[in-house]
Amino acid sequence: MSSPYIVAVGGTLRLGSTTEKAMRHVLDAAERSGARTKLLCGPALELPMYQPENPDRSAAARDLVAQLALADGIILGSPGYHGSISGLIKNALDYAEDLRTDVRPYFSGRAVGCIATAGGWPGAVNTLGALRDIVHALRGWPTPLGAAINSAEQVFDHAGVCLVPRVAQQLDLIAGEVMGFARSG
Repeated sequence: MSSPYIVAVGGTLRLGSTTEKAMRHVLDAAERSGARTKLLCGPALELPMYQPENPDRSAAARDLVAQLALADGIILGSPGYHGSISGLIKNALDYAEDLRTDVRPYFSGRAVGCIATAGGWPGAVNTLGALRDIVHALRGWPTPLGAAINSAEQVFDHAGVCLVPRVAQQLDLIAGEVMGFARSG
């Protein structure tokens, strides 16, 4: 595989959130390593509540499922809301159920890098754990390294440049782990 396709899903409805900036950092690092990338965040995740019994899907939901089906690697990012992932991200991930009959069901055979941001370490760490649990439930392979980012600190500038070298290094490592697994598959 010469050019893995890496899809990032997450963030908030607010464009330019800390979570979005972290996912963009990972995707930029993946692109520098030769990946094609797609970011699904903000309004792209403004989806109807997932209803498994209702086969009708919005255009945005169909696109989300199609992008996940094509992905060789996945990045998930969520803000920590009340100690876990946001409802927005949970709803988006519920749509992965539509991949149950795919050639690669759910996230099977794919590395998934997880990023959690919260206004304090406990929320970020708990949210990261929840993301990793969801990846396991979806048959994905969470990368050995995940990023818990304390957004109470200024981590990114307005342009999205990471101001904390340790965080930048973690995000670059996640990109490398997802790319390495995608290339070996």
